[in-house]
Amino acid sequence: MTDPLRVAVIGAGYWGPNLARNFRAAPGWDLVAVCDLDAERARHVAGPRSTVDVVTSTDALLARDDLDAVAVATPAATHVGLVLAALDAGKHVLVEKPIAHDGAAARRMVARAAEVDRVLMVDHTFCYTAPVRKIRELVADGSLGDIQYVDSVRINLGIVQPDVDVFWDLAPHDLSILDFVLPGGLLPTGVAAQGGDPLHVGHACVGYLTLPLPGGAIAHVHVNWLSPTKIRRMVVGGSRRTLVWDDLAPQQRLTVYDRGVDLGQSLPDRTEATVSYRIGDAWAPALQEREALSVMVAELGAAIREHRAPQTDGHAGLRVLDVLESASLSLADGGRTVPVVRQPVASQLVVAPPPLVTPQLAALPVGPGAAS
Repeated sequence: MTDPLRVAVIGAGYWGPNLARNFRAAPGWDLVAVCDLDAERARHVAGPRSTVDVVTSTDALLARDDLDAVAVATPAATHVGLVLAALDAGKHVLVEKPIAHDGAAARRMVARAAEVDRVLMVDHTFCYTAPVRKIRELVADGSLGDIQYVDSVRINLGIVQPDVDVFWDLAPHDLSILDFVLPGGLLPTGVAAQGGDPLHVGHACVGYLTLPLPGGAIAHVHVNWLSPTKIRRMVVGGSRRTLVWDDLAPQQRLTVYDRGVDLGQSLPDRTEATVSYRIGDAWAPALQEREALSVMVAELGAAIREHRAPQTDGHAGLRVLDVLESASLSLADGGRTVPVVRQPVASQLVVAPPPLVTPQLAALPVGPGAAS
């Protein structure tokens, strides 16, 4: 029987408890420690009468030789220091989304993981839900045909974040889903971002992203903190069928429509092609429901044991981050479409060593706003 992989969770604020619970319950994993400068908060996550260690120093945690992996559940600005230190300590790493606060930091992390031959995985949680995995399957097997457009709406009366705009807060979910389901990943030819700040908080509270895709397709993402109603809906339009995912409709979250527009051949005496409308059946694919984080920790374990990249690896995190950074440039330029600049991650990349003292968790915010 294979020995369980040993893991510690760094950060006991908003998301860390969810990770700890799933690692504790997952076959093949042994949760050995929870790390947070607030010992009482870490002890609460570890649970009463638990054998899980409570650690208040990341340096002490990473020096342990009874750890195979760490899960970093802290704000994005702290990711680079913690992840580089963990990789240099020989640990595999799961890191919360977004992978980092900027592309340069993310590339250092991806390069270092390759150099030390360790798994770096980004917790793009939605990619491990049953609906998104089914969408990926239907796109891959050609059931929808060629993808023509994607329209995604993620709006609610949400927490207005003090340090990031609505794009960086909500859009990573939709962008990671697009990266997961689109053939070849999320590789738009450009990004146009329009945002509004009706509350005058200093950054966009309502936003719209337009992403031209290779081959003439287009994706549109609407994110909003100010809507009195909550909507989580994505439409994936293909040349054969169209799929609608309504994540707030538990009885039928996915519906595939055999309806659309077909373009025929031009007639001999006409210069325009004929257009016909296809009205067919609609059906709901069966979904094998499991908690997304349970699927995610199983994928991390499989990637480590099989010595392969996980499905949401560091490069997936980079593709999402590149779009977010381009969106910020577009927003600052009045919404003009800007190209997505993708710097290579090369093995010869010079990576600066991490600081001798890793970031202290004392300065990290806690509560719902602290989720990275």
